[in-house]
Amino acid sequence: MRNAFADTLTQLAKEDERVVLLSGDIGNKLFDNFKKVDASRFYNCGVAEANMMGVAAGMALNGLRPVIYTITPFTTTRCFEQIRVDVCYHHAPVVIVGTGSGLSYAELGPTHHSLEDMAILRTLPGMCVLAPCDATELDLMLRAALQQDHPVYIRIGKKGEPAIHKEKPKLRIGEVLVVQEGTEVALLSAGILMPEVLKAAEILKDRGISAEVVSFHSIKPLDTAYLQQADSRFKLLVTIEEHSLIGGLGGAVAEWRSQYNAQIPHLSLGAPDQFMHEIGSQKYAQVKYGLEAEQIAERVLTAIPEMRARIVA
Repeated sequence: MRNAFADTLTQLAKEDERVVLLSGDIGNKLFDNFKKVDASRFYNCGVAEANMMGVAAGMALNGLRPVIYTITPFTTTRCFEQIRVDVCYHHAPVVIVGTGSGLSYAELGPTHHSLEDMAILRTLPGMCVLAPCDATELDLMLRAALQQDHPVYIRIGKKGEPAIHKEKPKLRIGEVLVVQEGTEVALLSAGILMPEVLKAAEILKDRGISAEVVSFHSIKPLDTAYLQQADSRFKLLVTIEEHSLIGGLGGAVAEWRSQYNAQIPHLSLGAPDQFMHEIGSQKYAQVKYGLEAEQIAERVLTAIPEMRARIVA
């Protein structure tokens, strides 16, 4: 995804001279093409993310369109106060991009994990929180983000994520994308877990269960229209994310269920309320937290006894 981010932003810089890029001391070679467009619009702010956020807010309030890019924990939790006070309080149209979100950097330990970012940022007034599932969604999302007049946060993966969309969909912030239609269970995925979710849907299909797979790329604003119609269509809503079970997509859907008084059962899959002290690959972390395809399918079957009974019969 990070290569797609660099390519799209470079193209946008060619189209709009207001676009500036601020980096937290990473990705310098990644942005060589951006610098060829206009090196004066690339700022390596060093390991000083709080200051970088304040600089971006000042730029935005003076008519520029700043985009911030660094590893997710360092562009969110490290400078949360500056996001809150400098950016959101002033309604500054800053686009914040966190790369290596979730457990993408599982092998680097908890300092590089980001399992709280969506939770904390969606609490801020005026902040939009997005989680694309592939490079195509990221491309469309970045273009849409730069058209907004308020702050936007986009969490992305690292590299090598497979393409999900064969063609460019019509992406609108706040509206889900149905990747695969189904009739019994809705699998709502935020971000880079989509390949596992699609595999889980195939496993369920083999066991006689029809699952709809949805890219729930907008955590805030939430597509409540989709959720309302899903309440009457499906036997179960399943939210799946490389994020804490507290406050992310699952938390947002749970809040909606309470406010809407929805009757549909909700299964939330994500990381538990704990730090991961082991060191391992991203795949290791996904298996540890039950986010691998077979584990997802098994949890769905366990959540709806009548489905398991149907298979046994």
